[in-house]
Amino acid sequence: MTTHLKLVYYGLLTTLVLSCQQAQVVQIEQDVQKSWTMTGFVKVDSINPILSPQSDLIFDCPVSNTPVRWEERNVLNPTAVVKDNQVHLIYRAQDNAMTSRLGLAVSNDGLHFEKQPAPIFYPSQDSMLVYEWPGGVEDPRIVESEDGNYVLTYTAYDGKIARLCLAMSTDLRSWTKYGPVLSEEKYQDTWSKSGAIVSSRKGNRIVATKIMDRYWMYFGDTDLFIASSADLINWEVAENKETQEMISVLHPRMGYFDSRLVEPGPYALLKEEGILLIYNASNAANFSDPLLPKFTYAAGQALYDKDEPFKLIDRMDSYFIHPEKDYEKVGEVNEVCFVEGLVYFKGRWFLYYGTADSKIAVAVK
Repeated sequence: MTTHLKLVYYGLLTTLVLSCQQAQVVQIEQDVQKSWTMTGFVKVDSINPILSPQSDLIFDCPVSNTPVRWEERNVLNPTAVVKDNQVHLIYRAQDNAMTSRLGLAVSNDGLHFEKQPAPIFYPSQDSMLVYEWPGGVEDPRIVESEDGNYVLTYTAYDGKIARLCLAMSTDLRSWTKYGPVLSEEKYQDTWSKSGAIVSSRKGNRIVATKIMDRYWMYFGDTDLFIASSADLINWEVAENKETQEMISVLHPRMGYFDSRLVEPGPYALLKEEGILLIYNASNAANFSDPLLPKFTYAAGQALYDKDEPFKLIDRMDSYFIHPEKDYEKVGEVNEVCFVEGLVYFKGRWFLYYGTADSKIAVAVK
């Protein structure tokens, strides 16, 4: 290539990059102007990451009958709830065998946490072992029921298939497991994850809320689907009655940050404007957002009808949080901000997320 052609080429390339950056700024500004969005979160750089793996926490595993360093490899993807005027962070932890268990850390200010020495939720010698071993229990999301019970959705992973499951507790330490959410026989071996239950904020409490006399849950990790329940335990998936297949309520989009997959973040929040769903997304290798590396995990937001939760009303064109810091860009999985925890505490919103599948960070609004 001649010097002249090189200059033309690099000039065109620079113009293209600047155009993409300008378009991205316009998209972000347009998203901020949407009144229904929950934006303006600021990462607390002075203390992030707030949780990192520790090798000195040892747990006597009831399955292997051996002591394990249960969070030696990674801590990630937390949910959160306010209890007794403290933030209780329930997080996924991995040992060096890559088995996941759920740990608990407690904070008086939502920023500085004290870990409990042993996991609070884990594979055991129970009826769920066939679903939970050897992969473990992953990626929790929590809300309260109207009567004050804690409702936990989580992923059981047997090493081959991920299954969305549900458990309940009165104290966040003793749990009753209710099995796979997709309980019908035809879905027994269907890959399913990430259940976000539609809920309302009542003070510091996030409470599962009925619409059309049913509870609703968004789930999935490629497209999103929806299920409903009369009692928060037994769920029915929305299906196309002709094909007997699950109906998608959110799709990946070519050319956007969510071009590869979409997956629920925390619970879905019922607001005056509709149902706000924060969702995690991955950027594809092609037909994707050119400003993000391929396979980047960033988070966006979608709005559904508050009377008909399966109807999509609006959607952000861009992400509101994405990997920028070293601990978000490099880890077990590079280029990841994965949002799962959201609480209203002391007059502010606290957003908790996994970074590079290795550590945990917080952003505050």
